[in-house]
Amino acid sequence: MKKGYLLMISILATIFLQGQDVNYGNSQLYYERYASAERIFHEALKNHPDDGKAWYGLAKAYLYQNKSKAALDSFQFASASVRQDPYYKVSLGALLLHNNKIEEAAALFNDALKETKEKNAELLSCVAEAHVHSDNGDANYAIDLLHRAVKRDKHNPSLKVQLGDAWRKLVNGSEAYKAYMQAINDDDKYAAAYCRIGEIFLSQKSPSLYLDYFRKAVAADASYSPAHYRLYIYEFNRHPANAIEHYKAYMRNADASIQTEYDLADLYYLTGQYDSAIQKATRVVAIQKANTAPRLYKLIGYSYAGLNDTINAVSFMQRYFSQVADSDIISKDYEFIGELYSSLDGKEDSAIGAYQQAVLLEKDTASLYSYYKRLADLSKDVRDYAGQAKWMGLYSTGNEKSTNVDLFNWGIALYRAGNYSMSDSVFKIYSTKYPDQAFGYYWQARSRSLLDSGMKEGLAIPAYEKLIEVMEKDTTNPNYKKWMSEAYGYLAAYEINIRKDIAEGIDHFKSILMVDPENENAKKYISMLENEVANKSGK
Repeated sequence: MKKGYLLMISILATIFLQGQDVNYGNSQLYYERYASAERIFHEALKNHPDDGKAWYGLAKAYLYQNKSKAALDSFQFASASVRQDPYYKVSLGALLLHNNKIEEAAALFNDALKETKEKNAELLSCVAEAHVHSDNGDANYAIDLLHRAVKRDKHNPSLKVQLGDAWRKLVNGSEAYKAYMQAINDDDKYAAAYCRIGEIFLSQKSPSLYLDYFRKAVAADASYSPAHYRLYIYEFNRHPANAIEHYKAYMRNADASIQTEYDLADLYYLTGQYDSAIQKATRVVAIQKANTAPRLYKLIGYSYAGLNDTINAVSFMQRYFSQVADSDIISKDYEFIGELYSSLDGKEDSAIGAYQQAVLLEKDTASLYSYYKRLADLSKDVRDYAGQAKWMGLYSTGNEKSTNVDLFNWGIALYRAGNYSMSDSVFKIYSTKYPDQAFGYYWQARSRSLLDSGMKEGLAIPAYEKLIEVMEKDTTNPNYKKWMSEAYGYLAAYEINIRKDIAEGIDHFKSILMVDPENENAKKYISMLENEVANKSGK
């Protein structure tokens, strides 16, 4: 009698422990710790290979990790005896449905339901869940199964959440909301229901509502990592300090993965914790080795820049460019390294080259104009005036934000580059747009005087005459004396040397003295010319 009693106790303990393994695995699925769930169900099946519920849990863990091929490989090792278990049939059916083998999956589902006379609420929900979470599933059929399951298990919140998921698959947010609220009525600590409602409002872009429900999910169960993750995403670009707290909570309660390390490195950078960002990213590089994503090198580069360590920033950005696919590079990458180069002596050409690459990739007009302006400035710094003129021309053309200063700098760059014909054209545009300003006329005159260095065509005369006309209206101009003297001097030279009108030339020199009474050159030339006229008269 005693032996029989002990045997009974042993059997009950085994059944209890077996159930505990499956329940623990299911709790991991609930918290979306799929890798942990996979491991637990594998362990459970090592000890109890004929446990159909463990096979079902394993199938779910694989499917939620998008590992359906690995799942099918594992299912080949199932014993002949367990293949008749209704839960195993549903498990295999879920995998087949995911792989578009709809008829084979339906046959297994029907067999499983028939064996249980469609009275097992849990099995009904398993078939429904397979349909809800497969692109090949039938959401209406899932809803029918779940309604039948709810009749047999009226206060099970997980059934109501599955029902809500089915309605969401049909894009019926109202019915989904009702189902999730019923789950909360069944159990106000069921965080998944709050989180699902939050996702409804997230899809509707209603921040005040979805944030409220994500926060309620965390309040109901602080270990529910999916809600922490949603809050982290929201706070990421708004309140980085809050984001990092939610992410740490997420990491405490989620499966460890290399992605969490990536995300935390991003957060450290975003919150200005550059040393921590470098340490975290470096650790991931060491773990990943050859599989390291180039973006980590970029993150490290940005972090060193945040620490004002330009040399290391450039070094890691160069590593990034050496590994990243061309199709993954964005214009901001070149802009960033271009600015790094521009701060280093002797790297001006590298900075220009980087910005030129940014121009080739950029599609946004506003960003393109900013690149043109930066390239013009960099070209000016190395005295490449032709380059400066090229980029200032692109910046000034069609740009509503371009000013008179930009137009002026374009013309000056052309003038310095020796392209006098184009500088004349640009300053003509300047004079037309700003007729009351002397700058356009002056530099147009200078450009034309160099195009007509012998004065034979008199190209500069109209511009100098217009310069005098405009400057006479503003004698307070700081360039008044210098430019007026130059203009009258040029007109005098033209009259004397080309038109042979000495009297007119003397008048222009006298006009210089009206502007600048102490101008010794003007006095000298007047004296010389008057003596020449007197000598000619005497002869």
